[in-house]
Amino acid sequence: MCTVCGCGSGEVSIGGAGWSRGARAKGGATRGWKVAAPAHAHEQANEPAAEAAADDAHIHPAHHHLHFGAGAAHAHAPGLTQSQMVKIERDILGKNDARADENRRTLAARGIFALNLVSSPGSGKTTLLVRTLTELAGRVPAAVIEGDQQTEFDAERIRATGVPALQINTGKGCHLDADMVGRALAQMDLADDSLLLIENVGNLVCPAAFDLGEAHKVAILSVTEGEDKPLKYPDMFAAADLMLLNKVDLLPYLAFDVERAIGYARRVNPAIEVIRSSSTNGEGISQWLAWLERGMAKARVARQRA
Repeated sequence: MCTVCGCGSGEVSIGGAGWSRGARAKGGATRGWKVAAPAHAHEQANEPAAEAAADDAHIHPAHHHLHFGAGAAHAHAPGLTQSQMVKIERDILGKNDARADENRRTLAARGIFALNLVSSPGSGKTTLLVRTLTELAGRVPAAVIEGDQQTEFDAERIRATGVPALQINTGKGCHLDADMVGRALAQMDLADDSLLLIENVGNLVCPAAFDLGEAHKVAILSVTEGEDKPLKYPDMFAAADLMLLNKVDLLPYLAFDVERAIGYARRVNPAIEVIRSSSTNGEGISQWLAWLERGMAKARVARQRA
């Protein structure tokens, strides 16, 4: 994950502006931040030889299988022991989770139902969002946060529907985090009892670990990707409450086993809900919209009771 891959070293921009952490605008308001490179400590701790040996990649010679996720950190980085990696991960995720809790309280206090849409690139997230927002037009207030490494292409597609969208460009970063989203929320004029859709950077690995303060993660799996994705990237599907099996209109042209894909997802996460969807022919869209409206209703009731 990001504690070892170095993806957080790129410059982040929100709404098209580059940001440096701690920079102040006129009047003293914080203008934004730049993500600092993670502290990749390459110095070795004086640990016993037995622990160092345990930190090495686990090898299964009979299968010619290198398994770099077998240690306590479930990852591998040259120069870092498993115990060092676990500490770095806890530090990073602990800070992120604290900010995510702040975001969640802010959203809940206003009855805003927020979703974190996660998937690999090309799964159809943005097209699904456009179809969703078009269907919901005039029925519920909505807004979108778009996450990409570069460009505002997706945000522009969302704005064309009449729905406000704020772009976060992560530079070299491969996921959104709670601080980015919290600062984006401060710039958005969100309505009470509304819907906030956060389209994360296309990546089935790192976004699984980073809570943004959302009510649910929604994993979007396209039938063009292969039914084995839930087993190849189990953390993402374990973290999601709903899986949209997308682009099902293409099934007649593909060798994709729907039941196997759903079975794999439920092997990782027995509680995951599944909706088969297509932005092209509309299959599953009404079911998806009903799921959204139930979530928004719960958020409204929770706010009224608070």
